Amino acid sequence: MSLSKQLLLLISLIFLVIFSINFALSLNKIKSYLEIEAQVHAQDTATSLGLSLSPYMTNESDPILETMINAIFDMGYYREIKLVNVDNKTLIKVTNDRVFTEVPQWFVEWLPMQTATASSEISSGWMLSGTIFVSTNPGFGYLKLYQLAQSAMTFTLITFVGAVLLLFLILRFVLSPLKNINALALSIAKGQFKTIENIPWTTEVKNVALSMNLMSKKIEGVINNLNHKLDGLGKKLHNDDLTGLLKKSCFESDMKQLFLNNTEAYVFIIKIDGLTKLTKEYSDERVDAFLKTFAQSLRDISACYQKHQVTPYRLLGSEFALLGRTLDRNQAEHLAESLIESLTEIAEKYGHTDIAHIGISSINPLGTPAISLASANEAFEQAQLIGANSYFIKEDSSHAKDVGEWKNLVFDVIDNRDYEIAYLDPIQDLTSERVLIEEASFHALDSEGNPISVGPFVAIAEKFKKIIALDRDIIRHALDYIDAQHLQHAIAVNVSTRTIKNAEFRTWLVEQLKSRPVGKQLIFNIAAYAVTKDFDAYCEFFRFARTLGAGIMIKRFEPQSMPLEYTKALRPDFIRLTRELSNDLTDHEAKIAFIETIVQAAELLDIKVIAENVQSDEDCATLLALGVDGASR
Repeated sequence: MSLSKQLLLLISLIFLVIFSINFALSLNKIKSYLEIEAQVHAQDTATSLGLSLSPYMTNESDPILETMINAIFDMGYYREIKLVNVDNKTLIKVTNDRVFTEVPQWFVEWLPMQTATASSEISSGWMLSGTIFVSTNPGFGYLKLYQLAQSAMTFTLITFVGAVLLLFLILRFVLSPLKNINALALSIAKGQFKTIENIPWTTEVKNVALSMNLMSKKIEGVINNLNHKLDGLGKKLHNDDLTGLLKKSCFESDMKQLFLNNTEAYVFIIKIDGLTKLTKEYSDERVDAFLKTFAQSLRDISACYQKHQVTPYRLLGSEFALLGRTLDRNQAEHLAESLIESLTEIAEKYGHTDIAHIGISSINPLGTPAISLASANEAFEQAQLIGANSYFIKEDSSHAKDVGEWKNLVFDVIDNRDYEIAYLDPIQDLTSERVLIEEASFHALDSEGNPISVGPFVAIAEKFKKIIALDRDIIRHALDYIDAQHLQHAIAVNVSTRTIKNAEFRTWLVEQLKSRPVGKQLIFNIAAYAVTKDFDAYCEFFRFARTLGAGIMIKRFEPQSMPLEYTKALRPDFIRLTRELSNDLTDHEAKIAFIETIVQAAELLDIKVIAENVQSDEDCATLLALGVDGASR
């Protein structure tokens, strides 16, 4: 019950109690007054009538006696008038037992009134000749009392209704700021740090509103500070200390994304062959200056191809790489020539003519990162054979054929449901070791009995819209699995971008989750880079999924994959760190600081942090100490 209703009810009860007591006291006072008035009136009538009858009492049969009594009695206020002689013989008796139907019987029984009776002795000369008795009719008193009670009740009810309406408006006006305070608290819980603009004038509510505004600003400041801290730690984790270029871990992550997103690209492997000679000829500072100059050259050249998202990396000491997305063959050659020209200029400053070679390979999204890197290394070896500061481009000619083969394979597997669904990588609570989540994954074999690579399979399935049927079947299987095994923990399922945008899938999902209580144990597992790529679509889907009671987990979370602002807006139930962040934590201050900051931010946003594929017990203990909620082993 709302506060306004409670106050309204309380005040109404107080009003009712006060009115009831006052009403009862007032009726009793009026009743007493009417009884006294009736007694006085009866006595006055008896006295005056006795004086009037006195001259005629010498003749008890005189008709004027009855005439005078009837004249008084006909006024209607009396129940009985009786005249008796000195021997107590009734000479005249008139009665009127009139009942006032306007007065209900319960009212008469509730407030009984005494019948007023008075008498007066009649004298003739000095001799007592009789007595007159007068009794009033209490019905007149009841009628008057009932009319007064009705009037008082009507006026009181009108006053009460008016007072309640006025009180309702006042309470609504006074307490309306509480709704704003409640809305602010909910927005803070959602990670939206607003403030109340219209400060209420009521002192207590005003203080609460100001306190809420202050808290909102402070939490927003904490989140912003954590965000800045994460940015700094992210750069420290993923950027090379010397050159500032992205590290090998970022290169590997970006390569995986290219294949998972079915993106065509070129990979450039640049190896500075002459670095060993330089280290012998020059000081460490001079060699470091060379590497910094070369790294800056890579950044400058990459900036010229900004629309193709060309990104430079430092893999090892003398090994660098570039990823060029959406480049064609001519653009790749032009980029390679720019790199060779820059390398030659830098080498001449250090007195060398042959200092580096570049191996370039087109990326077949239906292959694997390992195959593409092997192809680029083969191209590097060819470049070494060509001559000083040379490059070589190796194309993958099997792409067109692979698409057709993959399409047939994907359609056959999904249409015939020729795959198995397994539940792997249980995520355990680090404190109690209780299983929190299992992840659903599918496995299929080709015609030769070899495992099918999941990346290309999903890419082709998404391209030809077969992924929706696959996702639906996995979700259905997961719900059946929870039911059959009577699981207490949740099951995470992967869904693609195409699936979440499909209207028929959403209609089907509503039917599945609304009709099955176990739907609340379903968690949608979404990769961070997929969310970043189509943020608005996933933001809307997350809201939709929550209305059905399902959970949300963002996996492969790392500094470069998703800003904290996105996480704050999306408010997932879980974020799962990458394997790179989850392992080798000993003596790695940057990783530890990053995870600690993520945990602090997640606690403010009510998000659980999960680690992935933790290998060592030492790392597990470190994660527990940092406040990470769970991990897969």
